[in-house]
Amino acid sequence: MTNQANDVSPRKIALVAGLGLLIMTIFAISTGIYGPSNLIVPGDATKTANNITADLLEFRVGVFSYLIVIICDLIVAWALYVFLKPVNKSLSSLAALFRIVYAILFATALANYMNALQLLNGANYLTAIQTNQLNANVMLSLNAFTDGWAIAYIFFGLHLVLVGYLVFKYRANGYILRILGIVIVVSGLGYLVQYLGQVVSPSIPQVSVILGWGELLLLIWLLVKGIKSTKTEE
Repeated sequence: MTNQANDVSPRKIALVAGLGLLIMTIFAISTGIYGPSNLIVPGDATKTANNITADLLEFRVGVFSYLIVIICDLIVAWALYVFLKPVNKSLSSLAALFRIVYAILFATALANYMNALQLLNGANYLTAIQTNQLNANVMLSLNAFTDGWAIAYIFFGLHLVLVGYLVFKYRANGYILRILGIVIVVSGLGYLVQYLGQVVSPSIPQVSVILGWGELLLLIWLLVKGIKSTKTEE
């Protein structure tokens, strides 16, 4: 496997990483617009349960989209490791590990959404639970997903910090890559500040929304590098 990875050209790896990030972004945005979060009413377990029951398809499609994102995360972790390994193999391995841990925690958190679906599937054994208790358990599962994903984002932030440093040190270094590397590092720090801060204070501002543009710019750079290099070779 190692020899095969070494035989893959940097342009192809850049293209794989860029396409993985692109697919992930598309599914993440679509899930944010039409996904489960639109069915959840904070603080109202009954209305949330009714919304999900009335539109199970939207909820299930959202779970499916999240699974695609997780799969893409694992692909991107591998591709970025191979692409950035020449800069520093140890740091590249650590960056990949952080993203894999993020994906695993994300998948574990997503199991709470499946648990919510199980509670609402109308199985006979659930009739022993009163409706208000059932709805409360559904809400607990939905909140557990949010909390689990928040913990996962801490490792994602660490991943971005390392990736940003490696991009800054990339062998074809220039002012553009230095700036890109700094932006990615700042994005990673934004995730760390927000999600570590939430442990202390849940009301901390959404710092990652303001600073989290690094991976989008990385996506563009990887796609441009991969496509441009391929055209040049042809």
